[in-house]
Amino acid sequence: MSTFGAAANNVNPNRSAELVQPPSDSGNFLIASSWDNQVRCWEVSKSGTTINSVAKAAISHEQPVLCSAWKDDGTTVFSGGCDKQVKMWPLLSGGQPVTVAMHDAPVKDLAWIPEMNLLVTGSWDKTLRYWDLRQQNPTWVQQLPDRCYALSVKHPLMVVGTADRNIVIFNLQNPQAEFKRVMSPLKYQTRCVAAFPDQQGFLVGSIEGRVGVHHLDESLASKNFTFKCHRDGNDIYSVNSLNFHPVHGTFATAGSDGAFNFWDKDSKQRLKAMSRCNQPITSSGFNNDGSIFAYSVCYDWSKGAEHHNPSTAKTNIYLHAPQDIEVKGKPRAGTGSRK
Repeated sequence: MSTFGAAANNVNPNRSAELVQPPSDSGNFLIASSWDNQVRCWEVSKSGTTINSVAKAAISHEQPVLCSAWKDDGTTVFSGGCDKQVKMWPLLSGGQPVTVAMHDAPVKDLAWIPEMNLLVTGSWDKTLRYWDLRQQNPTWVQQLPDRCYALSVKHPLMVVGTADRNIVIFNLQNPQAEFKRVMSPLKYQTRCVAAFPDQQGFLVGSIEGRVGVHHLDESLASKNFTFKCHRDGNDIYSVNSLNFHPVHGTFATAGSDGAFNFWDKDSKQRLKAMSRCNQPITSSGFNNDGSIFAYSVCYDWSKGAEHHNPSTAKTNIYLHAPQDIEVKGKPRAGTGSRK
């Protein structure tokens, strides 16, 4: 998860658990990066429907932190941001963070690729860089058509969304060449992307309150579609986050309208519309088995400084335990029940 900030009163209409500091003895770790230059970690435990959390540690960057990611073994965190560097934090061993990657402009997104044992970083300097953590310099620098806004990896597929609505597709079995470049099916600026779990396509969300579902195989073009979401009458809000459920293959959207919703792209249906918070949701994510959905509620400055109230500003991160009816998906005609 990344980029959490301030929120006002009554931002929790879904009665999700809030990150606090009760005793905890197991399981999940949550990382949040923030515009206050910090990367923070909590340990999260779940017992039945009760979710508890305890703050564990924090590190600092020199400037706002825009992105973070876990190493696949769950021991190490990577974070990058406006100081143009990526830090590696050996969290569970208690080690100190070290700089492992550098760019010429802010680092907007990153991902650890376990199949390649490499870190990939995307920047506003219009490059992707691949890093072997044993080496000081990148193993490869890939030029992008414009600034990187978002990237998503489901090996061997990597999807990169850049400025000017470019979507650049890479086959990581040959990472030194673009596999395909397409224009976003959406008309306005890309905010987030998510590679399909089966590597056959991607989701893209934009500032226009719309999501595109796009398949890479042109023979499946008839299955491509876009849909409206995160709207309230004539008010249109940005889609800030897209997350596939790690078990069921359904997905969540979160937006500046303060709502998160669960969807099934195969049946083209919304599974559950959650109650709206009274501040935007800026980031979200599932844990590794999909039993917890974490989301941040804060002002995202989309309506300007005049809508920011420092007296009520507060950081809120909430933890929701999805029910099967919310995320399991609906069987399609002629098929059995989904996993």
